[in-house]
Amino acid sequence: MLKALRHWREERAARRHAIPDALWQLTLLRYPFLSQRSDDDLAELRRLSSLFLSAKEFHGVGGFEVTDEVAVAVAAQACLPVLRLGLSWYDGFVGIVMHEGEVVAQRRYEDEDGIVHEYDEELAGEAMEGGPLMLAWNAIAVSNDPAAFGTDEVFNVVIHEFAHVIDMRDGLADGVPPLDSAARERWIEVIDAEWEKFCGRIDAGEDTLIDPYGAEAVEEFFAVAVEAFFVAPAAMRAEEPAMYELLAGFFRQDPAG
Repeated sequence: MLKALRHWREERAARRHAIPDALWQLTLLRYPFLSQRSDDDLAELRRLSSLFLSAKEFHGVGGFEVTDEVAVAVAAQACLPVLRLGLSWYDGFVGIVMHEGEVVAQRRYEDEDGIVHEYDEELAGEAMEGGPLMLAWNAIAVSNDPAAFGTDEVFNVVIHEFAHVIDMRDGLADGVPPLDSAARERWIEVIDAEWEKFCGRIDAGEDTLIDPYGAEAVEEFFAVAVEAFFVAPAAMRAEEPAMYELLAGFFRQDPAG
């Protein structure tokens, strides 16, 4: 009874926030890693995106207008990681704050000697436990020039920040999503070893598919690895096979086929 009621409510919400065909096709054109999925995957992604739009509240800051184009672009990319897991993984927050450009945040930390350091950090996105989640549209938008479509740019701030949301579902940003004890031990064993190897490659000046920012902390390594997994899966599997298999098992997806 409860399952049927939940299904009815979801279907009603999906219909009320149905994405027009033209806008959906434009979104797939602009973000080609989405369009490379099977027809069944795309149908489910579209349904989840509609449910996402019904559940989340977008807020434009500084005069930025959150158009349907903006909202659908965010929704489609945000829903890709939870295509098999379900939208309940994003239940912990509602608000999505959209800026036109990057945001400068003031940071401070105390080092081991007790000295406080203050600095400014430019952010394209930020996820906080319980929300809201912040995104800069100029880091998401693609050119309206058709010749610019189809790029294989790995950077993806939407997937990055929603990977942090998944990571923090257990209350910790540590690169380890909620898992049972046995799976958690295996996860930590793999990701710690792969992160150490990755940091070694960065220190050696090697070029990497995964953003070098991942060397900052293991939780950032997780987020940038998730970006590569969904945006450039074949290249990710070739360069980081252990991380690819770890992520494929968790997300229940094999985008490289």
